[in-house]
Amino acid sequence: MASSPNVTDTPLPDALKGHWVDTRAPKRLRPYLKLARIERPIGWQLLLLPCWWAAGLAAISAGLPFPNLWHCLFFLIGAIVMRGAGSTFNDIVDRKLDAQVARTRGRPLPSGQVSPKQAALFMVGLSLVGFVVLLQFNRFTVIAGIASLAIVAIYPFMKRITNMPQFVLGLAFSWGGLVGWSAVFGRFDAPAYLIYAAAVFWTIGYDTIYAMQDIEDDVIAGIKSSARYFGAFTQQAVGLCYGATIALAGVAAWLAGAGPVAFIGLGLFALHLGWQVHSIAGADGPTALKLFRSNWHAGLLLAAGFALDALVKFAF
Repeated sequence: MASSPNVTDTPLPDALKGHWVDTRAPKRLRPYLKLARIERPIGWQLLLLPCWWAAGLAAISAGLPFPNLWHCLFFLIGAIVMRGAGSTFNDIVDRKLDAQVARTRGRPLPSGQVSPKQAALFMVGLSLVGFVVLLQFNRFTVIAGIASLAIVAIYPFMKRITNMPQFVLGLAFSWGGLVGWSAVFGRFDAPAYLIYAAAVFWTIGYDTIYAMQDIEDDVIAGIKSSARYFGAFTQQAVGLCYGATIALAGVAAWLAGAGPVAFIGLGLFALHLGWQVHSIAGADGPTALKLFRSNWHAGLLLAAGFALDALVKFAF
């Protein structure tokens, strides 16, 4: 399965240092865990947050004391397994391109630790788990969740076609902003569309920061990205994306009937995004990765603001 124990044991550049996948997991399983990005949890964390944002807004709108905890748990499980399935599909499609980029050539497929067939079977298994999770929701949400697969399927090809593959990634990664709302109401309403749009702009912003790590290799490999496209104006472009995120999230909260606590959370979220934009100037690869990962904490501030606002409104 693994071409070399040394390859299997080597942490990938953007993995968390000392993660249990690289230190304690059985060696035969490590390539698959890396395919699923288990040692890089920021992926599923960013996929999960729009679900929790929308669940918080739905609780506010429905007059509930807090977001549905079962829904939040299912969103967590679904985000982990579907992030793994999507990443595996992406790696199957991109295995030749990944071999040309320093940060990605050690991944299981381009390094020969896993065959494309083995990766495909693994992807199917994760997808089946995700489908079982999806079936726990109402029919509208099940159909909406399945519909998102069309965007997931085309995303890996976008970096060959458009200078803004991050936009397509945003359409896929932000889908939780829709299903988090429909899981409660069985439909989409204005706050759902708005928080979805907010998450799309947020994704473009943070993934542009992430892409700053690979600009030189991307030029050589012919890979398109928003970081390459924006060039010297990356800081301003990310600032505009984050500004749109804050504005859209604010209108979504207002239409959902949110109170002061939600807007305090939004303000803290905005301050965090502002710090990121300020820190972009002159950022090297490790700094870009740090800023990208910090979006987990940024997004939690907004999720907490919405959840606490629902509790306060219910109590008073």
